[in-house]
Amino acid sequence: MGMAAADPQFHVLAVDDSLLDRKLIERLFRTSSCQVTAVDSGSKALEFLGLLEHGQDCQTQPSVLPNHNQEVEVNLIITDYCMPGMTGYDLLKKIKESSSLRNIPVVIMSSENVPSRINRCLEEGAEEFFLKPVRLSDVDKLKPHMMKTKGNKHQKAGTDDDTQEHKETSSEESSSVESGVTDVQSQLPQLPLEQPQSETQQHQPPPPDNTNNCNNKRKAMEEGLSPDRSRTRYNGLTSL
Repeated sequence: MGMAAADPQFHVLAVDDSLLDRKLIERLFRTSSCQVTAVDSGSKALEFLGLLEHGQDCQTQPSVLPNHNQEVEVNLIITDYCMPGMTGYDLLKKIKESSSLRNIPVVIMSSENVPSRINRCLEEGAEEFFLKPVRLSDVDKLKPHMMKTKGNKHQKAGTDDDTQEHKETSSEESSSVESGVTDVQSQLPQLPLEQPQSETQQHQPPPPDNTNNCNNKRKAMEEGLSPDRSRTRYNGLTSL
């Protein structure tokens, strides 16, 4: 009684065209505190999961339809292999081809023990293959598979939270750095601007070139010491 009153820990989607088998599956999983959604065909299961448009390939309404405005979490899908229209193997392939649903564990059950059928389902990605009737001990084997879906969801949520927190931290650090740079700039002394040169300084004539003067003086000295230079002669001087 207490187990039935407890909140369900896992959500199981059961798919079987046999009403008797569906009722048995529902009772077994609810005994293990699981919420069970039961449908009678693979197409209705796809519609419940959001992979099939409403009414497509469905002659009747599924027993339970999700509110598509809310995200439906399914932790396990258990399906019969032999069903009219879409087999359990076809349903398995559809789920594994979906990027959003491929991580949901899928279990196949059948009343026929056919090794080739079992191997094909396991190779396609089925977690288990049970022979009917399913027993409570079989349900207990599935709990680790359902726990993985819970762990993946929490890990993804934690990753999203860490990413958002990292973005907020980076934004705060960037704002702090910009504020610090502004404070430092406000404390720096104001340097005087360089005054432009006056027109008198800009047009001041260059200093005289002393090179030509030095060359002229050197030339005059050489001419004074040259032996070829004509000297003034004094005639008519008498000695005393």
